[in-house]
Amino acid sequence: MSWLIALAVLSALIFFHELGHYSAARFFGVYVEVFSIGFGKKLLSFQWLGTQWQISAIPLGGYVKMKGQDDSDPTAISSDNDSYTTKKPWQRIIILLAGPLANFALAWVFFYAIALGGPQALSPIIGSVAKESPAAAAGLQKGDIVRSINGERITEWNELSDAVKSSVGTLTLQIERQNMVHLLSITPKITETQNIFKETVQQRMVGIAPAGVTHTLDLSFSETIAYASKQTYETSFLIFQSVQKLLTGIVPASEVGGVVSITKITADAAEYGWMSLCFFAALISVNLGVLNLLPIPALDGGHIMFNLYEMIRRKAPSEAVIAQLTIGGWILLLALMSLGLYNDITRLMQ
Repeated sequence: MSWLIALAVLSALIFFHELGHYSAARFFGVYVEVFSIGFGKKLLSFQWLGTQWQISAIPLGGYVKMKGQDDSDPTAISSDNDSYTTKKPWQRIIILLAGPLANFALAWVFFYAIALGGPQALSPIIGSVAKESPAAAAGLQKGDIVRSINGERITEWNELSDAVKSSVGTLTLQIERQNMVHLLSITPKITETQNIFKETVQQRMVGIAPAGVTHTLDLSFSETIAYASKQTYETSFLIFQSVQKLLTGIVPASEVGGVVSITKITADAAEYGWMSLCFFAALISVNLGVLNLLPIPALDGGHIMFNLYEMIRRKAPSEAVIAQLTIGGWILLLALMSLGLYNDITRLMQ
């Protein structure tokens, strides 16, 4: 059952991405011939609003086929008024951006739903204190609850961590210990550590670890909006970083996952409840948005690149160049998909 939920979630994310393109295209008067979830052989279809809506056999994505725009044949253009190719470059860019933006908006909705449901946060309770660390020298102990830093109220461990990392000089901590309040001064020390990408970095640390205790956030309306916006931004930034680290070789190619991994993770999340499912759906939605913005000719980002070129040079790239780059883009995408599938199979075998 969880696998069916996972496939339904992935199909919904693809649907909203393509719906973004479809809506923007219709807004600018572009005729949309086909709206497909999946590739390959058509399984189900119907006509509505002049468009053929269909579900295809290979659930690895989807597409909106607009008049005058065909990735399988970049030279198939049309000069009709309702054609994609007759629209101004800035209009075409908006149509192309609408898909990824729909994914970011959908991720925000998922995070908003999580915020309404009362998300869990790590409490600022100290679980351990490293020997000969600034925390040990300041007198911090296991079980201490950090209530404020420099007069600013602390309710989550992340707030404590961020305050230490961004600190300048000495910090004043208000802690609760055995129902008594204490004020302690602590000076973070720049220490070598590893970030989430396993890079060696230097950052301010005090030598404490969380106790692993969580609490439910009771958010007001404005806090709910802020939570959803912050989570969407931070997740998007993290995905952009991950892609950049992958391209520069910092993240190994073995970390690339394919549709099998995505489906498995989503299915596992479904078993843990709706909030876990919403979180991973938001994460995958942001992934779709970010990856489609990459400047690869077969993706939205590649088409945006062509239109930016036309805006700057006042002329479109030659059909031969577009065709060659698009073929190269498809080869690159197929190679990445093959790599993801290979890594998926390797992980399953292990």
